[in-house]
Amino acid sequence: MRVHLTFDIEIWCNCWDHLDREFPACYSRYVEGQSKHGDYALPKTLEILARHGIHGVFFVEPLFSARFGAEYLERIVRMIDDAGQEVQLHLHPEWTDEITPPPIPDVARKRQHLIHYTLAEQTALVGYAKGLLEAALGSPVDAFRSGSYAANADTFAALAANGITVDSSINRCYEVSAPQFVREYGGTTPFSVHELTAYPVSVFRDGFGKPRPAQVGASSFAEMRGALESARRSGWSDFVIVSHNFEMLKPGRSAPDWIVVRRFESLCRYLAAHRDELPTTGFKRFLPELAIDPPVASPSTSVGATAWRYAEQIARRVM
Repeated sequence: MRVHLTFDIEIWCNCWDHLDREFPACYSRYVEGQSKHGDYALPKTLEILARHGIHGVFFVEPLFSARFGAEYLERIVRMIDDAGQEVQLHLHPEWTDEITPPPIPDVARKRQHLIHYTLAEQTALVGYAKGLLEAALGSPVDAFRSGSYAANADTFAALAANGITVDSSINRCYEVSAPQFVREYGGTTPFSVHELTAYPVSVFRDGFGKPRPAQVGASSFAEMRGALESARRSGWSDFVIVSHNFEMLKPGRSAPDWIVVRRFESLCRYLAAHRDELPTTGFKRFLPELAIDPPVASPSTSVGATAWRYAEQIARRVM
């Protein structure tokens, strides 16, 4: 079973009203995460992956650089590429009305999700963002993830029009995430649509039977390990895990969140120890071999693994 360990790389300021004033500090936090313990944002993520020999896919959001300058995007991309990791495209259209000149004509209001844009607008935004990222990277990108997992049929058509061949936007825990395709294809294992191959974020049933996305910051390591093992036993061909550049940091701060740090370390150690049956792989020039009758049942994990997550959540509030 192939494991796709993916990361959404994005920059946010505390509000939209004082972007220029807040950007330097927010960029430093989100990209570097400097603390007395070390840099626990992107640098620590790359260090842990390298130490365990794990391949990661980094979906990088480039629109912010059209407001603040290409050098900031280039710094992120060079850090990832120099580490031998994979760079792909992420897109948060919330930045659209903050860019001068605007990439599309209608920027009279802020529209959060890509699904709030027409097909023509989505096509233009994807092409604009793809151009920014490829200019910084110096090579093509061919995979995509939409901000907040928001996608619809127009999104897939826009991707195909821009030469994107792989999408990993679908997360069936989110109502804005291609519900029509979730109903038709299950939103569980890879499927083909609009000449693209879709790799949904994997979702498992926790110990209490509730669906939960396979996200590092939202799952205990025991849950993630149980979900991986359950999916492999069920014959899944692919398992998609998601994280972010800031997940190993405490909310609103650059201090490390040691519980999430240990989760990520444990996950990478586990994947390294089981690389023969759970190889980590990416999407670049990746030709999928889709199962004819892919399984649709969600993997599951134990009550104990989920109870441990609840205990960790309590500990995170007081640490």
